[in-house]
Amino acid sequence: MATEKIETLVVGGGQAGIAMSEHLSNCGVPHLVLERSRIAERWRSERWDSLVANGPAWHDRFPGMEFSGIDPDAFAPKEQVADYFVAYAEKIAAPIRCGVEVRAVQRNAGRPGFRVATSDGVIEANSVVAATGAFQHPVIPALVPEAAGITQIHSSAYRNPGQLPGDAVLVVGAGSSGAQIADELLRAGKRVYLSVGPHDLPPRRYRGRDFVWWLGVLGKWDAPALEPGMEHVTIAVSGAHGGETVDFRRFAARGMMLVGRTESFAGGVLHFATDLAKNIAQGNANTLSVLDEADAFIERNGLDLPQEPAARRVAPDPRCVTDPILELNLAEAGITTIVWATGFTVDYSWLQVDAFDEAGRPRHQRGISAEPGIYFLGLPWQSRRASSFIWGVWHDAKFLADHIATQRKYLAYHPSARRESGG
Repeated sequence: MATEKIETLVVGGGQAGIAMSEHLSNCGVPHLVLERSRIAERWRSERWDSLVANGPAWHDRFPGMEFSGIDPDAFAPKEQVADYFVAYAEKIAAPIRCGVEVRAVQRNAGRPGFRVATSDGVIEANSVVAATGAFQHPVIPALVPEAAGITQIHSSAYRNPGQLPGDAVLVVGAGSSGAQIADELLRAGKRVYLSVGPHDLPPRRYRGRDFVWWLGVLGKWDAPALEPGMEHVTIAVSGAHGGETVDFRRFAARGMMLVGRTESFAGGVLHFATDLAKNIAQGNANTLSVLDEADAFIERNGLDLPQEPAARRVAPDPRCVTDPILELNLAEAGITTIVWATGFTVDYSWLQVDAFDEAGRPRHQRGISAEPGIYFLGLPWQSRRASSFIWGVWHDAKFLADHIATQRKYLAYHPSARRESGG
């Protein structure tokens, strides 16, 4: 079989790969996008049934196309998000080849470019963009052994309450996924325990504006890096039920049992950290700090936005916070399932180039790899806070496409015949 050749190969046909394709086309760079499944597959098969986008439709999209058939202030269901990317790929005529898995990328010896082994043969490319993002492999901490007889699933495998056996469930992780899943299980009549770690808790809306708008005008989308010590702090926000501010105290008032960060397991008993009250308080402090900045912005700019004093009211800590559970016998509590909303890790084992540090993390500057010709797209904080969000990845892709186009010009340069002859 003849080796196929292409200027730039993009690995991944999700939001990152489609954005990359648009900008490469605009720069006149011949390219091919390979997707091992379907376009935006993770939105369809690795999300729960009721999931909606965490941002409103006017915001969580690419600049070149709006969502159809949905109010701009509404939150698109996951299938509609996937359909959006399919339609966008058609709109820009993206050269996407689905059902092709990339198995290995290696630098050519003694000549430019890379050899890419795929399930459909070998491709040679001058540059490769890893557009697989950071949410590749679910992380389930090795705390509770299989011998414990507890059903354990990752949030990416959760679909709906009817999927889970028994009446009591422990959800570990109180970021957006954990908070939304725990809320859904509680609404379905399950007895729910939620393990709450450090988190930011932005208001869904404030004074008539969604929090994504506030992050924009306050410059927070453009934050260049995480603040020190914030690496393990998640954001609890939800577009469910028309968009509501996540409130763990309100969850508790409805019957949810809050516990601290899950630390260890022994003899059928889970042990929790003593940090629950601190985590709840810091989440609310984050909320109030955003409100303070928003009020200052309104006053500074003379905006006529309605007052919202209720947004600053904080309910008293429930008993599960003031007198926290520090250990829990799962059998006695009737817990038969643990849902681990504990994030993901990357897997770049297929990318066999010198582009990673000792821990296997990409070495890059705004997605430009330490290995010339290799690029990364869709990483959290790749260039700023917005990088792993739909519209943020679109802007990062433009930066990378411009760099790839510029490198092509350098590599295509040859001194003119007149200069070579000294004329």
